[in-house]
Amino acid sequence: MPGKKILMLVGDFTEEYEIFVFQQGMEAVGHTVHVVCPDKKTGDTLRTSLHDFEGDQTYTEKLGHNFTINKTFSKVDPADYDAVYCAGGRGPEYIRTDKRVQAIVRHFHEAQKPIFTICHGVQILIAVDGVVTGKKVAALGACEPEVRLAGGTYIDVAPTEAYVDGVMVSAKGWTGLAAFMRECLKVLGTEIIHGPAATPGTKAEKPAAKAKRAPKAEAAAESKPAAPRARRTKKLEPA
Repeated sequence: MPGKKILMLVGDFTEEYEIFVFQQGMEAVGHTVHVVCPDKKTGDTLRTSLHDFEGDQTYTEKLGHNFTINKTFSKVDPADYDAVYCAGGRGPEYIRTDKRVQAIVRHFHEAQKPIFTICHGVQILIAVDGVVTGKKVAALGACEPEVRLAGGTYIDVAPTEAYVDGVMVSAKGWTGLAAFMRECLKVLGTEIIHGPAATPGTKAEKPAAKAKRAPKAEAAAESKPAAPRARRTKKLEPA
């Protein structure tokens, strides 16, 4: 089955790892990730930041690698996407006030589509009434008051863990990207199957990425053996 389409919302100085690692990891298993920024078009440059904890009371901030936007913001129709991803860093601070960004987030919330958020990304969700209300959400610790004021429950996961509440997946920061992406893939219905290791003189079997079958394809597939079901998403308990 075709991969899913994911819309990533970013702004200048969004955290670079949370852009590059997420996009490349999802595309490696067959999904499409469109990275958009208000008023930027395909081919425009996005400046990124790199945040780290180096012994100070808060994180340090350095310039990251430039990223090339791969989708024109004005041409985005959220109905064309299966999930939305709010990356962290500095970007959420200002793009959350953009009414167009809020409308995009509102679409995914009302349509009950998967919503992925990491680090400061939750600031984008908080800007839209009801998105975080009643939800358990992980984020950078500095965002805890905002999560609570928006009616959500802040989950203090370990830096390398992620949390799942229904179709919302969240994590504290880029150190949790492995767990975060693993849970995002489960919510998307993607199953990774590892084949046997290659031996000299033979071709290695490529891991297969399988997405859940679209409803309209069910009838046509009734005569074929059923594909393996994706494992049930398991919530990670906070540390």
